[in-house]
Amino acid sequence: MKIAISGLGKMGIQMAKMLSDANYEVICHDIDWNQCKKAALEGLTAYNNPSDVTKAFGAEQIIIWLMIPANHVDESLKTWLSILDIGDIIIDGGNSDYRQTILHSQQAAALQINFMDVGTSGGILGIDNGFSMMIGGDRETFKLIEPILHTLSLPNGGYKYIGISGSGHFVKMVHNAIEYGVMESLAEGYHLLKEGPYQGINLENVASLWQKGSIISSTLNGLIADIFKENPELKGIDGFVAESGEAQWALESAKTFRIDMPGILEAHHVRVETKAGKVNFGTKLLAALRNKFGGHQINKS
Repeated sequence: MKIAISGLGKMGIQMAKMLSDANYEVICHDIDWNQCKKAALEGLTAYNNPSDVTKAFGAEQIIIWLMIPANHVDESLKTWLSILDIGDIIIDGGNSDYRQTILHSQQAAALQINFMDVGTSGGILGIDNGFSMMIGGDRETFKLIEPILHTLSLPNGGYKYIGISGSGHFVKMVHNAIEYGVMESLAEGYHLLKEGPYQGINLENVASLWQKGSIISSTLNGLIADIFKENPELKGIDGFVAESGEAQWALESAKTFRIDMPGILEAHHVRVETKAGKVNFGTKLLAALRNKFGGHQINKS
């Protein structure tokens, strides 16, 4: 089975490797030729011209999996739709706004091309843990791509069909908004431990302890233990935390449906405020966490 991964960033290249190791014929694509060269060094076939990608499929049904930033999906989709044929499949595995995804699905449907939204969680840890995937779109197309989803979920990830177009990205949006809130709570708690009444508390010890039978044990808290082991004082981290859009979209949707989300609203506000220099030990930990699970830039510049 052939599949093309378009977008060879931190997650895209990992997914390409996982599928290749599972004996899929993987065709890689990126508009950045340097990324293509990196893929080639991993033994993967890579092109920076979409037409070369489609030619590599020969007479087979084309499956394109996009792993690109949301603000590039419009342009990329326009390109792919112009060269794909009836019955081909295009998957948006990034963090796209579900409202845009509905429009993208309609654009593809007008050309009889199948468009699926697959909200993908796992970050740079996915290659070892497996990815968690939330799928929206046509159920029959879901069944066609299910073997791919199963492979990407191994060994400890998972996937579920959610519903019609946009629903996969909607669920992923809510997931990421929750992530904002949980991360903020952890950051605030460790900030209090650091600067509260008891000086010198070993934060690595606390985080490690909380991973052993504690109700708040979690992947995020486990990563915090690693962070404090490597950098107890969070030296070299400026505390700026990027706001990537998903929580804002969730807050907009919540407002539309008259649902209060005070915790997520405040978590989002904290990140926005770091742009103006309002930083502290907690926001430094947030930045370190984002880098740890997502490979995101740790400082503003």
